[in-house]
Amino acid sequence: MKITREFKIGFVAITALALFIWGFNFLDGKNLLKPKVKTYFAEYKNVQGLNGASPVTINGFQVGKVQNITFNPDPNKKGQLIVEFSAETDLPFSVNSIAKIYSDGIMGGKVLAIVPSYEGIVAKPGDYLKGDIESDIFSSVSEKLNPLQAKVESMIVQADSLLVGMNDVLDKKTRTDLKSSVEQLNATMAHFKEVTENLNHLLAQNKSTIDKTLKNAETASGKINTLTDNLNSELENAKIAATIQELKKTVDNINLLVQGLDAGNGSLGKLIKDEEMYNNLTNASKELEELLQEMKVNPKRFVHFSVFGKKDKGYQPNDTLN
Repeated sequence: MKITREFKIGFVAITALALFIWGFNFLDGKNLLKPKVKTYFAEYKNVQGLNGASPVTINGFQVGKVQNITFNPDPNKKGQLIVEFSAETDLPFSVNSIAKIYSDGIMGGKVLAIVPSYEGIVAKPGDYLKGDIESDIFSSVSEKLNPLQAKVESMIVQADSLLVGMNDVLDKKTRTDLKSSVEQLNATMAHFKEVTENLNHLLAQNKSTIDKTLKNAETASGKINTLTDNLNSELENAKIAATIQELKKTVDNINLLVQGLDAGNGSLGKLIKDEEMYNNLTNASKELEELLQEMKVNPKRFVHFSVFGKKDKGYQPNDTLN
């Protein structure tokens, strides 16, 4: 049987098309010569650059590839992504396992790792695993720098507001006055420096004289202190002697007085020693008390007066006592 030229061209074209389709799918992570692979699903808000044909690993060993990435058709999950990936392994893992996206090195791409869990129901093809994302070094640095950036921006805004306020306060006149004040302060400090230098120079020239004067003053002060101490001591001794002498005189006078009283000299001595005089004084005191009592009871017997000028008859001995 003779093969025509047209058949050969058609066969080559079909073969080339089949190889192209197989190669395209192979590069996309699908091998059309192998039986249908077991695929699983996971949901993410952001796949962090994960793409089709990204490797899928378990404990660092590649067990499959990412098959497809599509948007979630659920209206309640708009914008979220569904990742379909294969896992050709005899290792059973449960539906509680985690499908985590992480970076394969600093310059590497994204990899999907299955963090297996062996508790719970064993996962079957078509099951959904929990999606998770592991922050890489750049993401971690970015997350830590974001709050710092916000604070720096806030500080810049506050500094800008402060500068604006200072510009409003420091107008042309204020700046001129402030400059003048600074110049005057500089002049004052220069004058003070000059005075200080002159004073230091004067003290240096008269240092010996000042030292001698201070030494003489110290000597004089010591002499004055000694003289004062001696004078105080003498005054104290003189006062004590005079006081003792006066006290002795007073004691002697008291002794003489007591001796005179004991001997009955003087009025007070006679009063103390003479018993008859004491009795007379006692009787007189008693009679005086009776007289005063009588005057209080019958004052008319001792005092006579008339409201209308009637002549006083005087005291009659026969008047009765009422």
